[in-house]
Amino acid sequence: MAGRMKMKILLTWVLSTLISISTFSQTQTHEHEEQKHTEIQENPVNNGEFKKGGEIEEESGLVYIATDKLKAAGIIVKPLILQNLDNELYAPAEVKLNAYLSSKIMSRISAQVVSREVKLGDFVEKGQALITLSSVTMAQAVGEFLLANEEWIRVQKLGKSTVSLKRYNQAKIAYISMRSKIMAYGMNDLQIEALSESHKSKMLGKFQLLALKEGVVASDNFIEGELIEPSRVLFDIINENILWIEAQLSPKQAQLVKIGADVRIQLLNNSWLQGKVIQKHHLLNERTRTIGVRIQVDNKQDKLHSGMYVNVQIKMQQAEAYLALPTESVLRSPDGDWAVFVEQDEAGKFKSVEVEVLKTIGDYTAIKGLKVGTRVVVKGAFFVQSELAKSGFSVHNH
Repeated sequence: MAGRMKMKILLTWVLSTLISISTFSQTQTHEHEEQKHTEIQENPVNNGEFKKGGEIEEESGLVYIATDKLKAAGIIVKPLILQNLDNELYAPAEVKLNAYLSSKIMSRISAQVVSREVKLGDFVEKGQALITLSSVTMAQAVGEFLLANEEWIRVQKLGKSTVSLKRYNQAKIAYISMRSKIMAYGMNDLQIEALSESHKSKMLGKFQLLALKEGVVASDNFIEGELIEPSRVLFDIINENILWIEAQLSPKQAQLVKIGADVRIQLLNNSWLQGKVIQKHHLLNERTRTIGVRIQVDNKQDKLHSGMYVNVQIKMQQAEAYLALPTESVLRSPDGDWAVFVEQDEAGKFKSVEVEVLKTIGDYTAIKGLKVGTRVVVKGAFFVQSELAKSGFSVHNH
C-alpha cells in the first residue's frame, strides 16, 4: 500500500516537471520572436528600401548615383518635350553618270584609224579633235560635194537671169544634199568650209571626230591602223562634276517624295554630301517592284564615281512632332528591348524603363511609352547602365 502511494507521488512530480519545462520553452521562443521583430523595426534591412552610395535596389532596374559621380560623368537630365523632326526617308542608292553631260564618240561609216589625238584620262573641250580617220566612203562623198559646191558657186555668180530656174534649183539641191551627206558621215561646218577653201585632194577621205561635250576620256578602245566598223564606240567622254544618284523606292515611299526635296548622301567614310531630287520615274521596275528616284549632286571634289553604292536620306515635305531625345540616350537592355533611364523622386535615382522606338532621324530618336515632361537621362546613359550592370541585376522593367 505504501509502495503504491510512492509511485503515484513520483508520477505526479514527473508530470509537473514536464509541464513546467514546456511552458518555459514556449515563453522563451515568444520572447525571442518579439525581440527579433523589434530589431527589424528598429534596424530594417534593405528589403525594398533604397540604399544610397551607388548601390542597387532589389527592385529591378533601379540605381542610385551620388552627386559627385553625376557631375564627374557629365550626366544630364532633361524633361521630355515634343520636337519637330524633319521627316526623312532612308534608302540605298547607286551613283551613276549624268547622261546629259556624257557622250559616246563613234564613226557612222567604215574607216581606218590614222592617228589618236587624245588618250585615256585626258580632259577635252567641246569641239576638240579626238581621232583622225580615213575612209573611201568619205572620199567619194567629199568628191561629190566639191563638184556640187563648184556648180552652186558658178550658178550663183551667173544669177537667175542668166541660167534657167531648173538648173539653178538643181545646183542648189545638189549642194545641200551633198553637204548634209558628209555632215552625216562625221564632218562639221568648220571642216566643210576648210574643204571648200583648200581644194586639196589629199584632204579627201580624211576626217576627224570631235568632242561633243567637255569632259574626261573614260575609254578609248582602239589602236592606230585598225579598221573601224560603223556604230563602234571609240571614246566615252564623261563629266563627273555633276553626278546622278539613283534610289529605288517602293511606290508608297515614292509618292511621298517631292521634286526639289533636299537629300543627304552618306559616303563610305561616313562623310556627307548635299543633293536634290530632280526626277522621279513613272514606270515601275517589274523585277524589283520599285520606282527610281533620281538625285543630283555636286561632285567637284571628286568624292563620288559611277558605280559606287551610297545611302541617302531624303527629306520629306512636312515635319512631325515627336517625343524625342538624343539617340545615344536610348540603349538596348540585356533582353533586347529599348530602354531609357527615368529620374525618380530624388536626384541621382534612376530607373530603366522600356520604350518603343518609332524612328531615328539624324541624331535624335523618336520614342513612345512616356509622358511629356518625364525627366530622362539625355547624356551619360551608358554610364548609368554600366553602374546598374556592375551589380549584376537585370536592366529592364516589366
